[in-house]
Amino acid sequence: MFGARIYGISLSYTDDICIGLKGRGTDLVCEWREFSMGGYLASVDVYYNGSTVRVELPEKNLLAVLEPNDRTSSSSPQELVKYALAHPEGSGSFGSFLEGKESVLVIVNDGTRPTPTRYVLDTLADHIDSLDVSFIVATGVHRGPTEEEYRFIFGEQYERFRDHIHVHDARDDAQMVYLGRSKNGTPLYVNRLAVEADAIIVIGSVEPHYFAGYTGGRKGILPGIASYETIEQNHKLALSEHAKSLALEGNPVHEDMIDALQMIHTPIFSLMTVLDKHHGIYQVTAGGIHEAFYAAIEAAKEVFVAQVPQKADIVVTVAKYPMDVDLYQAQKAIDNAKLVLKPGGVMILVAACREGLGEKAFIDLLSCSPTPQQVLEKIRETYKLGYHKAGKMAEVFLHSEVIALTELPDHELEQIFIHPTDSLQGALDRALAKAGEDAKVVFLPDGCVTVPSLS
Repeated sequence: MFGARIYGISLSYTDDICIGLKGRGTDLVCEWREFSMGGYLASVDVYYNGSTVRVELPEKNLLAVLEPNDRTSSSSPQELVKYALAHPEGSGSFGSFLEGKESVLVIVNDGTRPTPTRYVLDTLADHIDSLDVSFIVATGVHRGPTEEEYRFIFGEQYERFRDHIHVHDARDDAQMVYLGRSKNGTPLYVNRLAVEADAIIVIGSVEPHYFAGYTGGRKGILPGIASYETIEQNHKLALSEHAKSLALEGNPVHEDMIDALQMIHTPIFSLMTVLDKHHGIYQVTAGGIHEAFYAAIEAAKEVFVAQVPQKADIVVTVAKYPMDVDLYQAQKAIDNAKLVLKPGGVMILVAACREGLGEKAFIDLLSCSPTPQQVLEKIRETYKLGYHKAGKMAEVFLHSEVIALTELPDHELEQIFIHPTDSLQGALDRALAKAGEDAKVVFLPDGCVTVPSLS
C-alpha cells in the first residue's frame, strides 16, 4: 500500500487497484489507475463553466493539488462575534469604547465582498441603537449597492437602519476632506463622515490580497472611503515588486493605507471576520484596528495559504464561479499561480470569462503593445486606475507561457499574449511534452483564493 497526500487528503492505492477520493466539501476528484506504459495515471477534475473537466497525467508528474485548507468553526456566527467582543485585541471593552460617544460611523464593505456583515450587525445592533449611528458603504471606486446587495450586507437590520445608510462616492469631491500626503507622496482624501464622527466602527474581512498583502483592517479607509485620486495613486504602487500577496512589510500599497489610517484621529474599533473555504465564518477578531487585523491574518493563513515543497514547471489554475465572469476578475487566479511557477514555465488558466474580457482600459493597454515589456513601460509613463492589473499580467507574460481555456474568441486572447485552447487535456499534454518527462505539475482548483507558499 502506497499513500500520497493531496491538499490534506490521503489517497491510497495498491499495486493493482486505485481508490478515487472526493475532496470533502469540494468538487475536486483525484483518481489513480495503472496505464499501459507502466506506473499510474492521476485523474483530476476541475470546474469549468458550470460543470467539470477531467484531465489525466502520469502520477509521477503530479506535484500537488492545492486548495484552501478545510478549517471550520463549530460555533455559530453570533457566538463568534460575541466571543470576539468579549476578548478584544489591543483595546478596552466595546462598552468602554462607546462611553461618552454620541455619533458613531459604522464602515461596512459593499456587496462585491463576501464579508458576513449582517451577522456582526445582529450582535452590535442593540449596543449602538441608542446612539446617533450612521453607516457608510465602503465602495472604493465600485458602484453603489443594489437593493438585493443592501439586504445581503445588512440582513435583518436593513429596515432598522436603512434611513441612516450613506454610500461612498469616490468621485464626489464634496464628500472628501484632505488629510495630508503619505510617505509615498499619495494625496490622502477620505470621506468627511470619518472625521466628523465621535467614533468609528470598521467591519471587514481578512484574506490574502494580490497586491495589498491582505484585505481588511486599514482597507476600510483606503480604498474603502477614499477619493478617486487617492485610490488611483495608491493602486499605482501595486506595480512595485514588493506589492504582492501575504506581503506587508515593505509593501508600499499597505504603507499608504497605514498612513491614511494614522491621519484619522477619530477613535476606531474594528471587527474582522475570516471566512472558511465554504464562505462560513471561521474566526472573528475585535478591538484596535491594527491588533484585530493582525490577529485575523493568522487565521486567514490557516485557511488560504497552501504549502507546497517546490515550484512547478506547469500550473493549472482555475477561476471558479463567480470569479470566472471575465478575465479582469480571473486575473487573481493568474497572480496566485505565478507564486508556484518556475521561470520559463507554462501556466494554464481555466476560466469561462462568461461576460468577456472585462475593463476596457485594462484590455486596451495589453492589446496596444507588441510586447509585455512595452506594456510595463507605458504604465510607468502614464498610469490610470486599473492599469495595475495589466501590469501584473504583463509581468507573468514576460517569464512564462500562458494558455487559457475560455469561452472567448481566440483572437481576443492572442492580442493580449495568451494562447487559446479548446482542450484542457491537449494543453496539458503539450505543456508536459515541452517541459520534459520529469516535469512537475500543480493544480489550483480554486486559484483566485488559494495562495501557494513554499514549505
